[in-house]
Amino acid sequence: MNPEQSIITEAVPAKFGFNNIRKNTVEFVVQNPLGGVGALVLIILVLVAFASPLIAPYEQERGDFLYMSGAPNSEHVLGTDHAGRDVLSRVMFGAQTTLLVAFVAVLCGTTVGALLGVASAYLGGKTDLIMQRAMEILQAFPDLILALLLLAALDPSLWTVTIAISVTRIPFGGRVIRSVALQIREMDYVTAARAIGATDARVMLRHVTPQCGAPFLVLATAHLGVAILIEASLGFLGAGVPPPTATWGNMLALASTSTFKPLWWLVVFPGLAITITVLAFNLLGDSLRDVLDPRLRNR
Repeated sequence: MNPEQSIITEAVPAKFGFNNIRKNTVEFVVQNPLGGVGALVLIILVLVAFASPLIAPYEQERGDFLYMSGAPNSEHVLGTDHAGRDVLSRVMFGAQTTLLVAFVAVLCGTTVGALLGVASAYLGGKTDLIMQRAMEILQAFPDLILALLLLAALDPSLWTVTIAISVTRIPFGGRVIRSVALQIREMDYVTAARAIGATDARVMLRHVTPQCGAPFLVLATAHLGVAILIEASLGFLGAGVPPPTATWGNMLALASTSTFKPLWWLVVFPGLAITITVLAFNLLGDSLRDVLDPRLRNR
């Protein structure tokens, strides 16, 4: 083992394995029951979303023309919309689209922001100055406005919406991870790695970036709820994923434009799905922060 590998081993001890994961999961649920509830709700939502083609009672575009704009009954548990489409089925298929957009957008946007934040903190100087001014320019726009501006220049589709939302996550990931990387840059094992001749790229990737994993996880979890709200807002404004693909946002938009007085089941159930999902992500994110932040661990 070379000196640099020994530094990494001391800095990042191995705590992986099934038994450790199971033990940590049980401790997390016992110490943070609300976080455990949020995690359970999210697991159920993900399973329902990606199993929706198998478990949904109807196809998302199949209309019951004998029961259009129908209230909930035994055949259509959550009712039907103006075209006779089953609301329960569309909520399930909408969960698949909404969660896919949120996960991909946060994974790409927060990861890019985190890498830029690490580079900005470690390199410093003019690089840090230029990157931070670019982050401030992006952060000056409200998330929804920035996403709308990007979508105005792109053709509306699933992936353009995902790209637009991911861009709104870059400055937040960059600023938070930069503050963490500034502290890690001054630690002894980073200084030792530079002293034995490690390049800047190697130090950033092997020594600084892994230590930002915990704040990155908390940040990504919190951003998932925000991404779902942005996607729902874009869909409600008619700038999101275009029909016939079902999302919770365009279901709300359809409910508000189809009739002068929206039918309650077309508003309540998609809105309730958004509320429960965002609340679950927030509960999980707060619990992860309490567990992973040493300053809050003893409370």
